Amino acid sequence: MTAQRTDPPRQLPLDLGHGTGYSRDELVVSGTNNQAAALVDRWPDWPSPVVVLAGPAGSGKTHLAAIWRARANAVAVDALRIGDSIASLGARPALIDDVDAGAVDEQGLFHLINAVRGAGSTLLLTARRFPSAWGVSLPDLASRLKAAATVEIHEPDDLLLAGVITKLFADRQVEVEPHVVQYLVRRIERSLATAMRVVERLDRTALERKMPITRALAAETVSAMDEGQGAFEI
Repeated sequence: MTAQRTDPPRQLPLDLGHGTGYSRDELVVSGTNNQAAALVDRWPDWPSPVVVLAGPAGSGKTHLAAIWRARANAVAVDALRIGDSIASLGARPALIDDVDAGAVDEQGLFHLINAVRGAGSTLLLTARRFPSAWGVSLPDLASRLKAAATVEIHEPDDLLLAGVITKLFADRQVEVEPHVVQYLVRRIERSLATAMRVVERLDRTALERKMPITRALAAETVSAMDEGQGAFEI
């Protein structure tokens, strides 16, 4: 009688709600985001009352915006309800994250920019595209946006990606050998959003199997995600 094969027990990991740190000390700076980081650090000495940080999804705009919001004590304004925030804004700076995620509230943004300029304050906008690509049809708003200072954030380079992956594991209190991090840098899509998905998948798999995160596990995980399997199990 052939012995029946049994798989090793798998531990179901608890969702501990690992928070991503958004402090200035936790920001990894490289050639791809150094101009944006320098601009945030320079506040309130800005070249324009309105600044736009433009970059692809997962490029770190939200982290930079969070740093600036804390530094400036800025009010976070909902991109879909801009007009509701203007009356109570006063002289405080304002932040709109992902202003171009949907249709731009042109009237609201125009009046917000005027309010900020009138109060001698500042406004930070983050977006995936440059303002010229937002499809703005209101001439006065288009003119205001042309006067804004726009800084582009590029896809992460090796230094930034490695630093972010290491930080993401540290946020989860997981130690990973540097050669595993370098392997991930060489293999995954050059996106901070992808780095977040890979780290979460690796952490969960290691917990389930009760094993450390090794290069072999990293290779298995990346291959599974490349084949479209990982997105359903994260």
